[in-house]
Amino acid sequence: MKYQIKMYLISVLKRNRISQEQLFMFSVLVVNGGNYLYNLILGRLLGPEQFADAAVLITFLLVLSFVAMSFQLVTAKFSVVFENNLFASFISKVYKNAIIVGISLGAIIIIFSKQLQDLFNTASSSMFVVFGIGVPLYFLMSVNRGVFQGKKAFKLLSITYQTEMLSRLLITLGLLFLFNIQSSLVIAIGILISFGFGLIPFKFENLNFKSSSVIEASHSKLVRNFFIITAFYEFTQIIINNSDILLVKHYFESYEAGLYASLALIGRIVYFIAWMFVMLLLPTVVQLKKEGKPTAPILFKYVGYIATIASVIVLCSSLFPETAITLLFGKSYITMAPLLWKYALATGLFAVSNLFAYYYLSLDRFMPVVFSGAFGMLQMGLVIFFHESLEQVVHMQIIAMICLLIFQIVYFVLDSKTKRQI
Repeated sequence: MKYQIKMYLISVLKRNRISQEQLFMFSVLVVNGGNYLYNLILGRLLGPEQFADAAVLITFLLVLSFVAMSFQLVTAKFSVVFENNLFASFISKVYKNAIIVGISLGAIIIIFSKQLQDLFNTASSSMFVVFGIGVPLYFLMSVNRGVFQGKKAFKLLSITYQTEMLSRLLITLGLLFLFNIQSSLVIAIGILISFGFGLIPFKFENLNFKSSSVIEASHSKLVRNFFIITAFYEFTQIIINNSDILLVKHYFESYEAGLYASLALIGRIVYFIAWMFVMLLLPTVVQLKKEGKPTAPILFKYVGYIATIASVIVLCSSLFPETAITLLFGKSYITMAPLLWKYALATGLFAVSNLFAYYYLSLDRFMPVVFSGAFGMLQMGLVIFFHESLEQVVHMQIIAMICLLIFQIVYFVLDSKTKRQI
């Protein structure tokens, strides 16, 4: 009898054990919360004008994350597809290319630091130099994460995000409180050091530059084609997610740019929540396709989650905008309250559209990626031509994102109908 009770308890514990996917989702929420706390504290400490410079660096970090995400997604996908010696050859080549791109991009940022200072009206060019030094580390970190993501080692993947976030938060705030250094430079130093911590844990056995194995032409073509289309899509992500902040910093005074940066940070919470579903979506869809199983149900599941979360955030933003901004950033930013729900709406529309694009990207279908590129350029063009006020800037984004979501849904419906006919 005691043995039966013991076995029953063990079976209950096993059934209720937290899966790696659930652990990763919780970890992403913690990381996003930490990154939000980082931005909120900076906004309160620095005030709108200095926070505008900080927002440029944070935006550069987001841009870098999208560029490096091309390597992470390629690594994640083909970590599922390739095995044994083929995987070893593949990962070695990816690391080599990632380091080359990272060093090149970092050098460009350093060389043109003065021009970047003039373009974005920042107080210093040295912050771009420090940031450029850390770029190669970020590319190494992204490939390492891609291996964890593809192998569904979500515990290790969670650790890399946690160490990056915690180190950036603690080091940046520590430097701001302890030393009388220009705030933008302190932020750049904190970002640089966090890249090093983000490499923990690192799979050194995958970093083999002496590998002489050659990947077959057919496999190389698969990797190359997927990388090109992924890089293009990540470029559209950069445009849609970050062009507005950089354009506002260019067209408006620092005070208004700082106000807008706070608005963008609060409004984008739905996108950051959606990102954890994207991280789970890609390897799951690739695996289901490999096994010949239906893939659409997993898309419906995640679209439902994101649409619900986005609706709740937009509703709360419309009902309690002043409360949200006062609690998060303080009364200095209160003038942005009427625009909060509108920006959250634009971000929510984009988050749902993004799931469709990544879903088809996982299936090697690229038309939704083209849609994202087209409407990303449309959004940027609208902001360039219509920026008489910050409200108008937000309205232009809503228009572009509504059009994008309509195109993604229509494409999915037509594609599903074609499959049923076949």
